[in-house]
Amino acid sequence: MTEIYKKYRLTSNEEPTDEMLEALMEDVAQAARESSNKAETEKQRRLSEAVHTIAVRRSQRKHVLDD
Repeated sequence: MTEIYKKYRLTSNEEPTDEMLEALMEDVAQAARESSNKAETEKQRRLSEAVHTIAVRRSQRKHVLDD
């Protein structure tokens, strides 16, 4: 986060400068990118876990049917 983000709040009575708005928007964009990357990583982890769980259950079912 930039210093501007820490100092300026949109509830302030003064209008932000173009530079302040640009810095605020960049901070928000960076946070959105980080959040998106974290969500994608978690999605991939869960998909891998599901694939593994399905493979284990199919293997167990095949073993029971073969007996």
